[in-house]
Amino acid sequence: MKMIKFSIAVALAGWLAGIPLLAGTVESDVCIFGGTSAGVIAAVQAASMGKTVVVVEPRKHLGGLTASGLGWTDIGNKAAIGGLSRDFYRRLGQHYGKAEAWTFEPHVAENEFTALLQAAKVPVHFQQRLATVKKDGARILEITAEDGTIFRAKMFIDATYEGDLMARSGVSYFVGREANSTYGETLDGIREQTPKHQFLVSVDPYLKSGDTNSGLLPLVQAVSFGVPGDGDKSVQAYNFRLCLTKNPADRKPIDPPANYDPKQFELLGRYFDALAAAGKKVTLQNFIKVDMVTPDKTDINNNGGFSTDFIGMNYSYPEAGYATRERFQAECLDYTKGLLTYLGTSPRVPASIRSEMRPWGLCRDEFPDTGGWPNQLYVREARRMISDYVMTEKNCRRLELVSDSIGLAAYNMDSHNCRRLVRNGKVENEGDVQMPPMSPYPISYRALVPKPAECENLLVPVCLAASHIAYGSIRMEPVFMILGQSAATAASLAIDEQVPVQKIDYLKLRTRLLADRQILEWEKAPAKKSAP
Repeated sequence: MKMIKFSIAVALAGWLAGIPLLAGTVESDVCIFGGTSAGVIAAVQAASMGKTVVVVEPRKHLGGLTASGLGWTDIGNKAAIGGLSRDFYRRLGQHYGKAEAWTFEPHVAENEFTALLQAAKVPVHFQQRLATVKKDGARILEITAEDGTIFRAKMFIDATYEGDLMARSGVSYFVGREANSTYGETLDGIREQTPKHQFLVSVDPYLKSGDTNSGLLPLVQAVSFGVPGDGDKSVQAYNFRLCLTKNPADRKPIDPPANYDPKQFELLGRYFDALAAAGKKVTLQNFIKVDMVTPDKTDINNNGGFSTDFIGMNYSYPEAGYATRERFQAECLDYTKGLLTYLGTSPRVPASIRSEMRPWGLCRDEFPDTGGWPNQLYVREARRMISDYVMTEKNCRRLELVSDSIGLAAYNMDSHNCRRLVRNGKVENEGDVQMPPMSPYPISYRALVPKPAECENLLVPVCLAASHIAYGSIRMEPVFMILGQSAATAASLAIDEQVPVQKIDYLKLRTRLLADRQILEWEKAPAKKSAP
């Protein structure tokens, strides 16, 4: 049931403001588009500052990836995480009887997000896909969903992974990899060498082995390598973070997709053949990364040269419409089902790996409305805003420190592979970057707000202004929650001061963030406590 009931007082307030409230119109101080982890935390923060808040979620669930299989939290440095983000992991800890829980089950995370919004009395409008944005100059007046529901607010926050509200609002953005020369970086753009998550032996890419005129195998791209350091429009690979179990009481079988064809995995078959010919011993962990979030359940991620990442297939996703994205998600899910089926059944897979794979199954008590498969695709990166300040590799390396910090990031500069192509007659993955170790570094408030002429009442805590490689470090769920809290604080202050988000008093913002236990600086590693 849609929560669009209004009191006489609310209707009267709209009439007094000279803006008639239409049937199916929702009015609030802060409208948050996207019920991701960042969106939920932003809503809780804005409500705590006395603002009326509404969350508009295009899908059916809250929490984004945190509640959809990413239960093995990518952290970097726990000491850099404060505020409501840290509180969330403490709430999970209470569920499991410990101080904090950084590994957890998907349904437990979603339940906690739901409880947070219920306690804050924030309504959520599910399955509300964005149709149009109405602006007056540089100010968003309202957004309209596909079913005609209108959401009016003083401030808007785009907390989606795709940046749809940002884009529809006329805000500049970028998709793909910048050239190293764009921001004076070394790790952006096409990579000369990609040593990790790579094929361990040479694999022939052609339909007929050795015949360059026969065409390429499925899952190999017909693209030229390009010039190392140049930019392109490729996007790091997406996948699903899988919650599987071996527990017979909870386990349900992994069925192949309806269109399953082992020939689609000929590249993987040849890879196994080549590994055997080279005498290389491999296990299931060479093909999927299995981390246990509880004694019985996993968070499975990509690992190695051929795994759950759907490499090179997602380039149109960031700017696509909802129907195209749904088709891609279905294709990625079929790929994932097919991969797991192949690993468990194909005679070309070593018997030891088939034996490792077969006991795993889906969890009956996770994702019931999607058959045990995650309901949220892992969109590792899509649109990235271009604002007056863009976070880059220099920030990550602490070569450039900002004076308007609204939180810290602490993870490696990280990118999954962006392409799978032919180089020197063999299959090669390209684009993976893993650059540790790193100290926590501050994120600029300016990276969360658009250029003033483009939009003055929008904040973007997820698709923030960052280069491809800097975004690869920032894009972790605890950091998204940090940025969501800071964005909501800024939105609330902008309402109070009646100024554009670009004009708020940073000192006031900083004071409130510190009061709310956000961590804004990292001068040195905290001293270790001595043993009692």
